[in-house]
Amino acid sequence: MFGLGAGELLLIFVIAILFLGPKKIPELAKGLGQAVREFQKARDDMMNEINKPHPTNEPAKKADVEVVATKVEASPDSKTDSPESTKQS
Repeated sequence: MFGLGAGELLLIFVIAILFLGPKKIPELAKGLGQAVREFQKARDDMMNEINKPHPTNEPAKKADVEVVATKVEASPDSKTDSPESTKQS
């Protein structure tokens, strides 16, 4: 666990008891457990939202493309070279 051995963990626990007192440590552990659970729940919710299949709107997109294409074709400013006009005889 984070590269800490049993001796280091025991030393940290003893120092925590000295500073916080034996009554405060279970409360802190409970709060830490709740925070970890909330973090995991938020992570899972985010992953579910990211991985959720989103409905596609292909027919509407196709209709939009067709509308734009007709506007471009109808535009008097559009000058396209037809293959017949580029032939030289």
